[in-house]
Amino acid sequence: MAELTSESQSQKPKNYKVAKEKSLWWMYLPAIILVTTFIVYPFFNGVRISFTDWDGFSQTSNFVGLDQYVRMFSDPTTWTVVRNTLLYGIGSTILQNAIGLGYALLLNSSIKMRTLTRTIIYLPVIISPLIMGYIFYLVFAFQNGALNDALMFFGFDPVNALGNPTANPFIIMLVNVYQFVGIAMIIYLAGLQSISKDYYEAADIDGASKWDQFKSITLPLLAPSITINVVLNVIGGLKLFDVIVALTGGGPGDASQSSSTFMYSLYFSRQDAGYAATQGVLIAFIILIISLLALWYFKRKEIEA
Repeated sequence: MAELTSESQSQKPKNYKVAKEKSLWWMYLPAIILVTTFIVYPFFNGVRISFTDWDGFSQTSNFVGLDQYVRMFSDPTTWTVVRNTLLYGIGSTILQNAIGLGYALLLNSSIKMRTLTRTIIYLPVIISPLIMGYIFYLVFAFQNGALNDALMFFGFDPVNALGNPTANPFIIMLVNVYQFVGIAMIIYLAGLQSISKDYYEAADIDGASKWDQFKSITLPLLAPSITINVVLNVIGGLKLFDVIVALTGGGPGDASQSSSTFMYSLYFSRQDAGYAATQGVLIAFIILIISLLALWYFKRKEIEA
């Protein structure tokens, strides 16, 4: 009888734990509904639309099979858009991480006015990207732009930077880097401050140089921060939209279009929703592949560290 009582008592906590875990699933339900409604369903609906010739406004559309995909891969504008999108995504990521880490290393040292400097570097992050784009438009505009006013003051000819199809994608990338490098700096700064000083003191005793300490202590222990920054920067850069609209509108022609702005133009200006959805499927695939590769690579580095 005593054995049965003790066995029932041991089963009671297990049953209670299982029941509690099952009840917690109901707490996931609101998030699942939101994700399904605003992410999963629109994505698969977009894939469906990519097989049609829908104009975005009419009540009917025709199934055209793979015609939109054949059109996409034979369209030279697609490759311009993909090239720009990769420049905005990967180029911005490299610069934001390099500059952000440099800022973090500087501000983690004992310099004067560290708090003020951090605030100044982070300040652009809180400004709307659209407003930031308009601010830099006033800098790079051909007529009455601050850059050309300065050039002419010193006797140089004005430059049409935003009208140059070779230069303006790089200008857009640099504006994006300037605005969001503060996020990378804050994440790296948090990572640096979590590293124990004991490691550096032991390295000093062993005679390790500052470079050796950075390479063997700082970088490996910053691996989680690097992972977060790279994934965030890649996704943010690949879906860049606001700054492009404000600075160039995707022009001249389609020279500075990203996938996001190109889809917007196809849908609302050219009334070609089927083709816009096809471009959306392509950029979703590109973002997925690059993000997963980056996450896998840097997670592996975390484990090695």
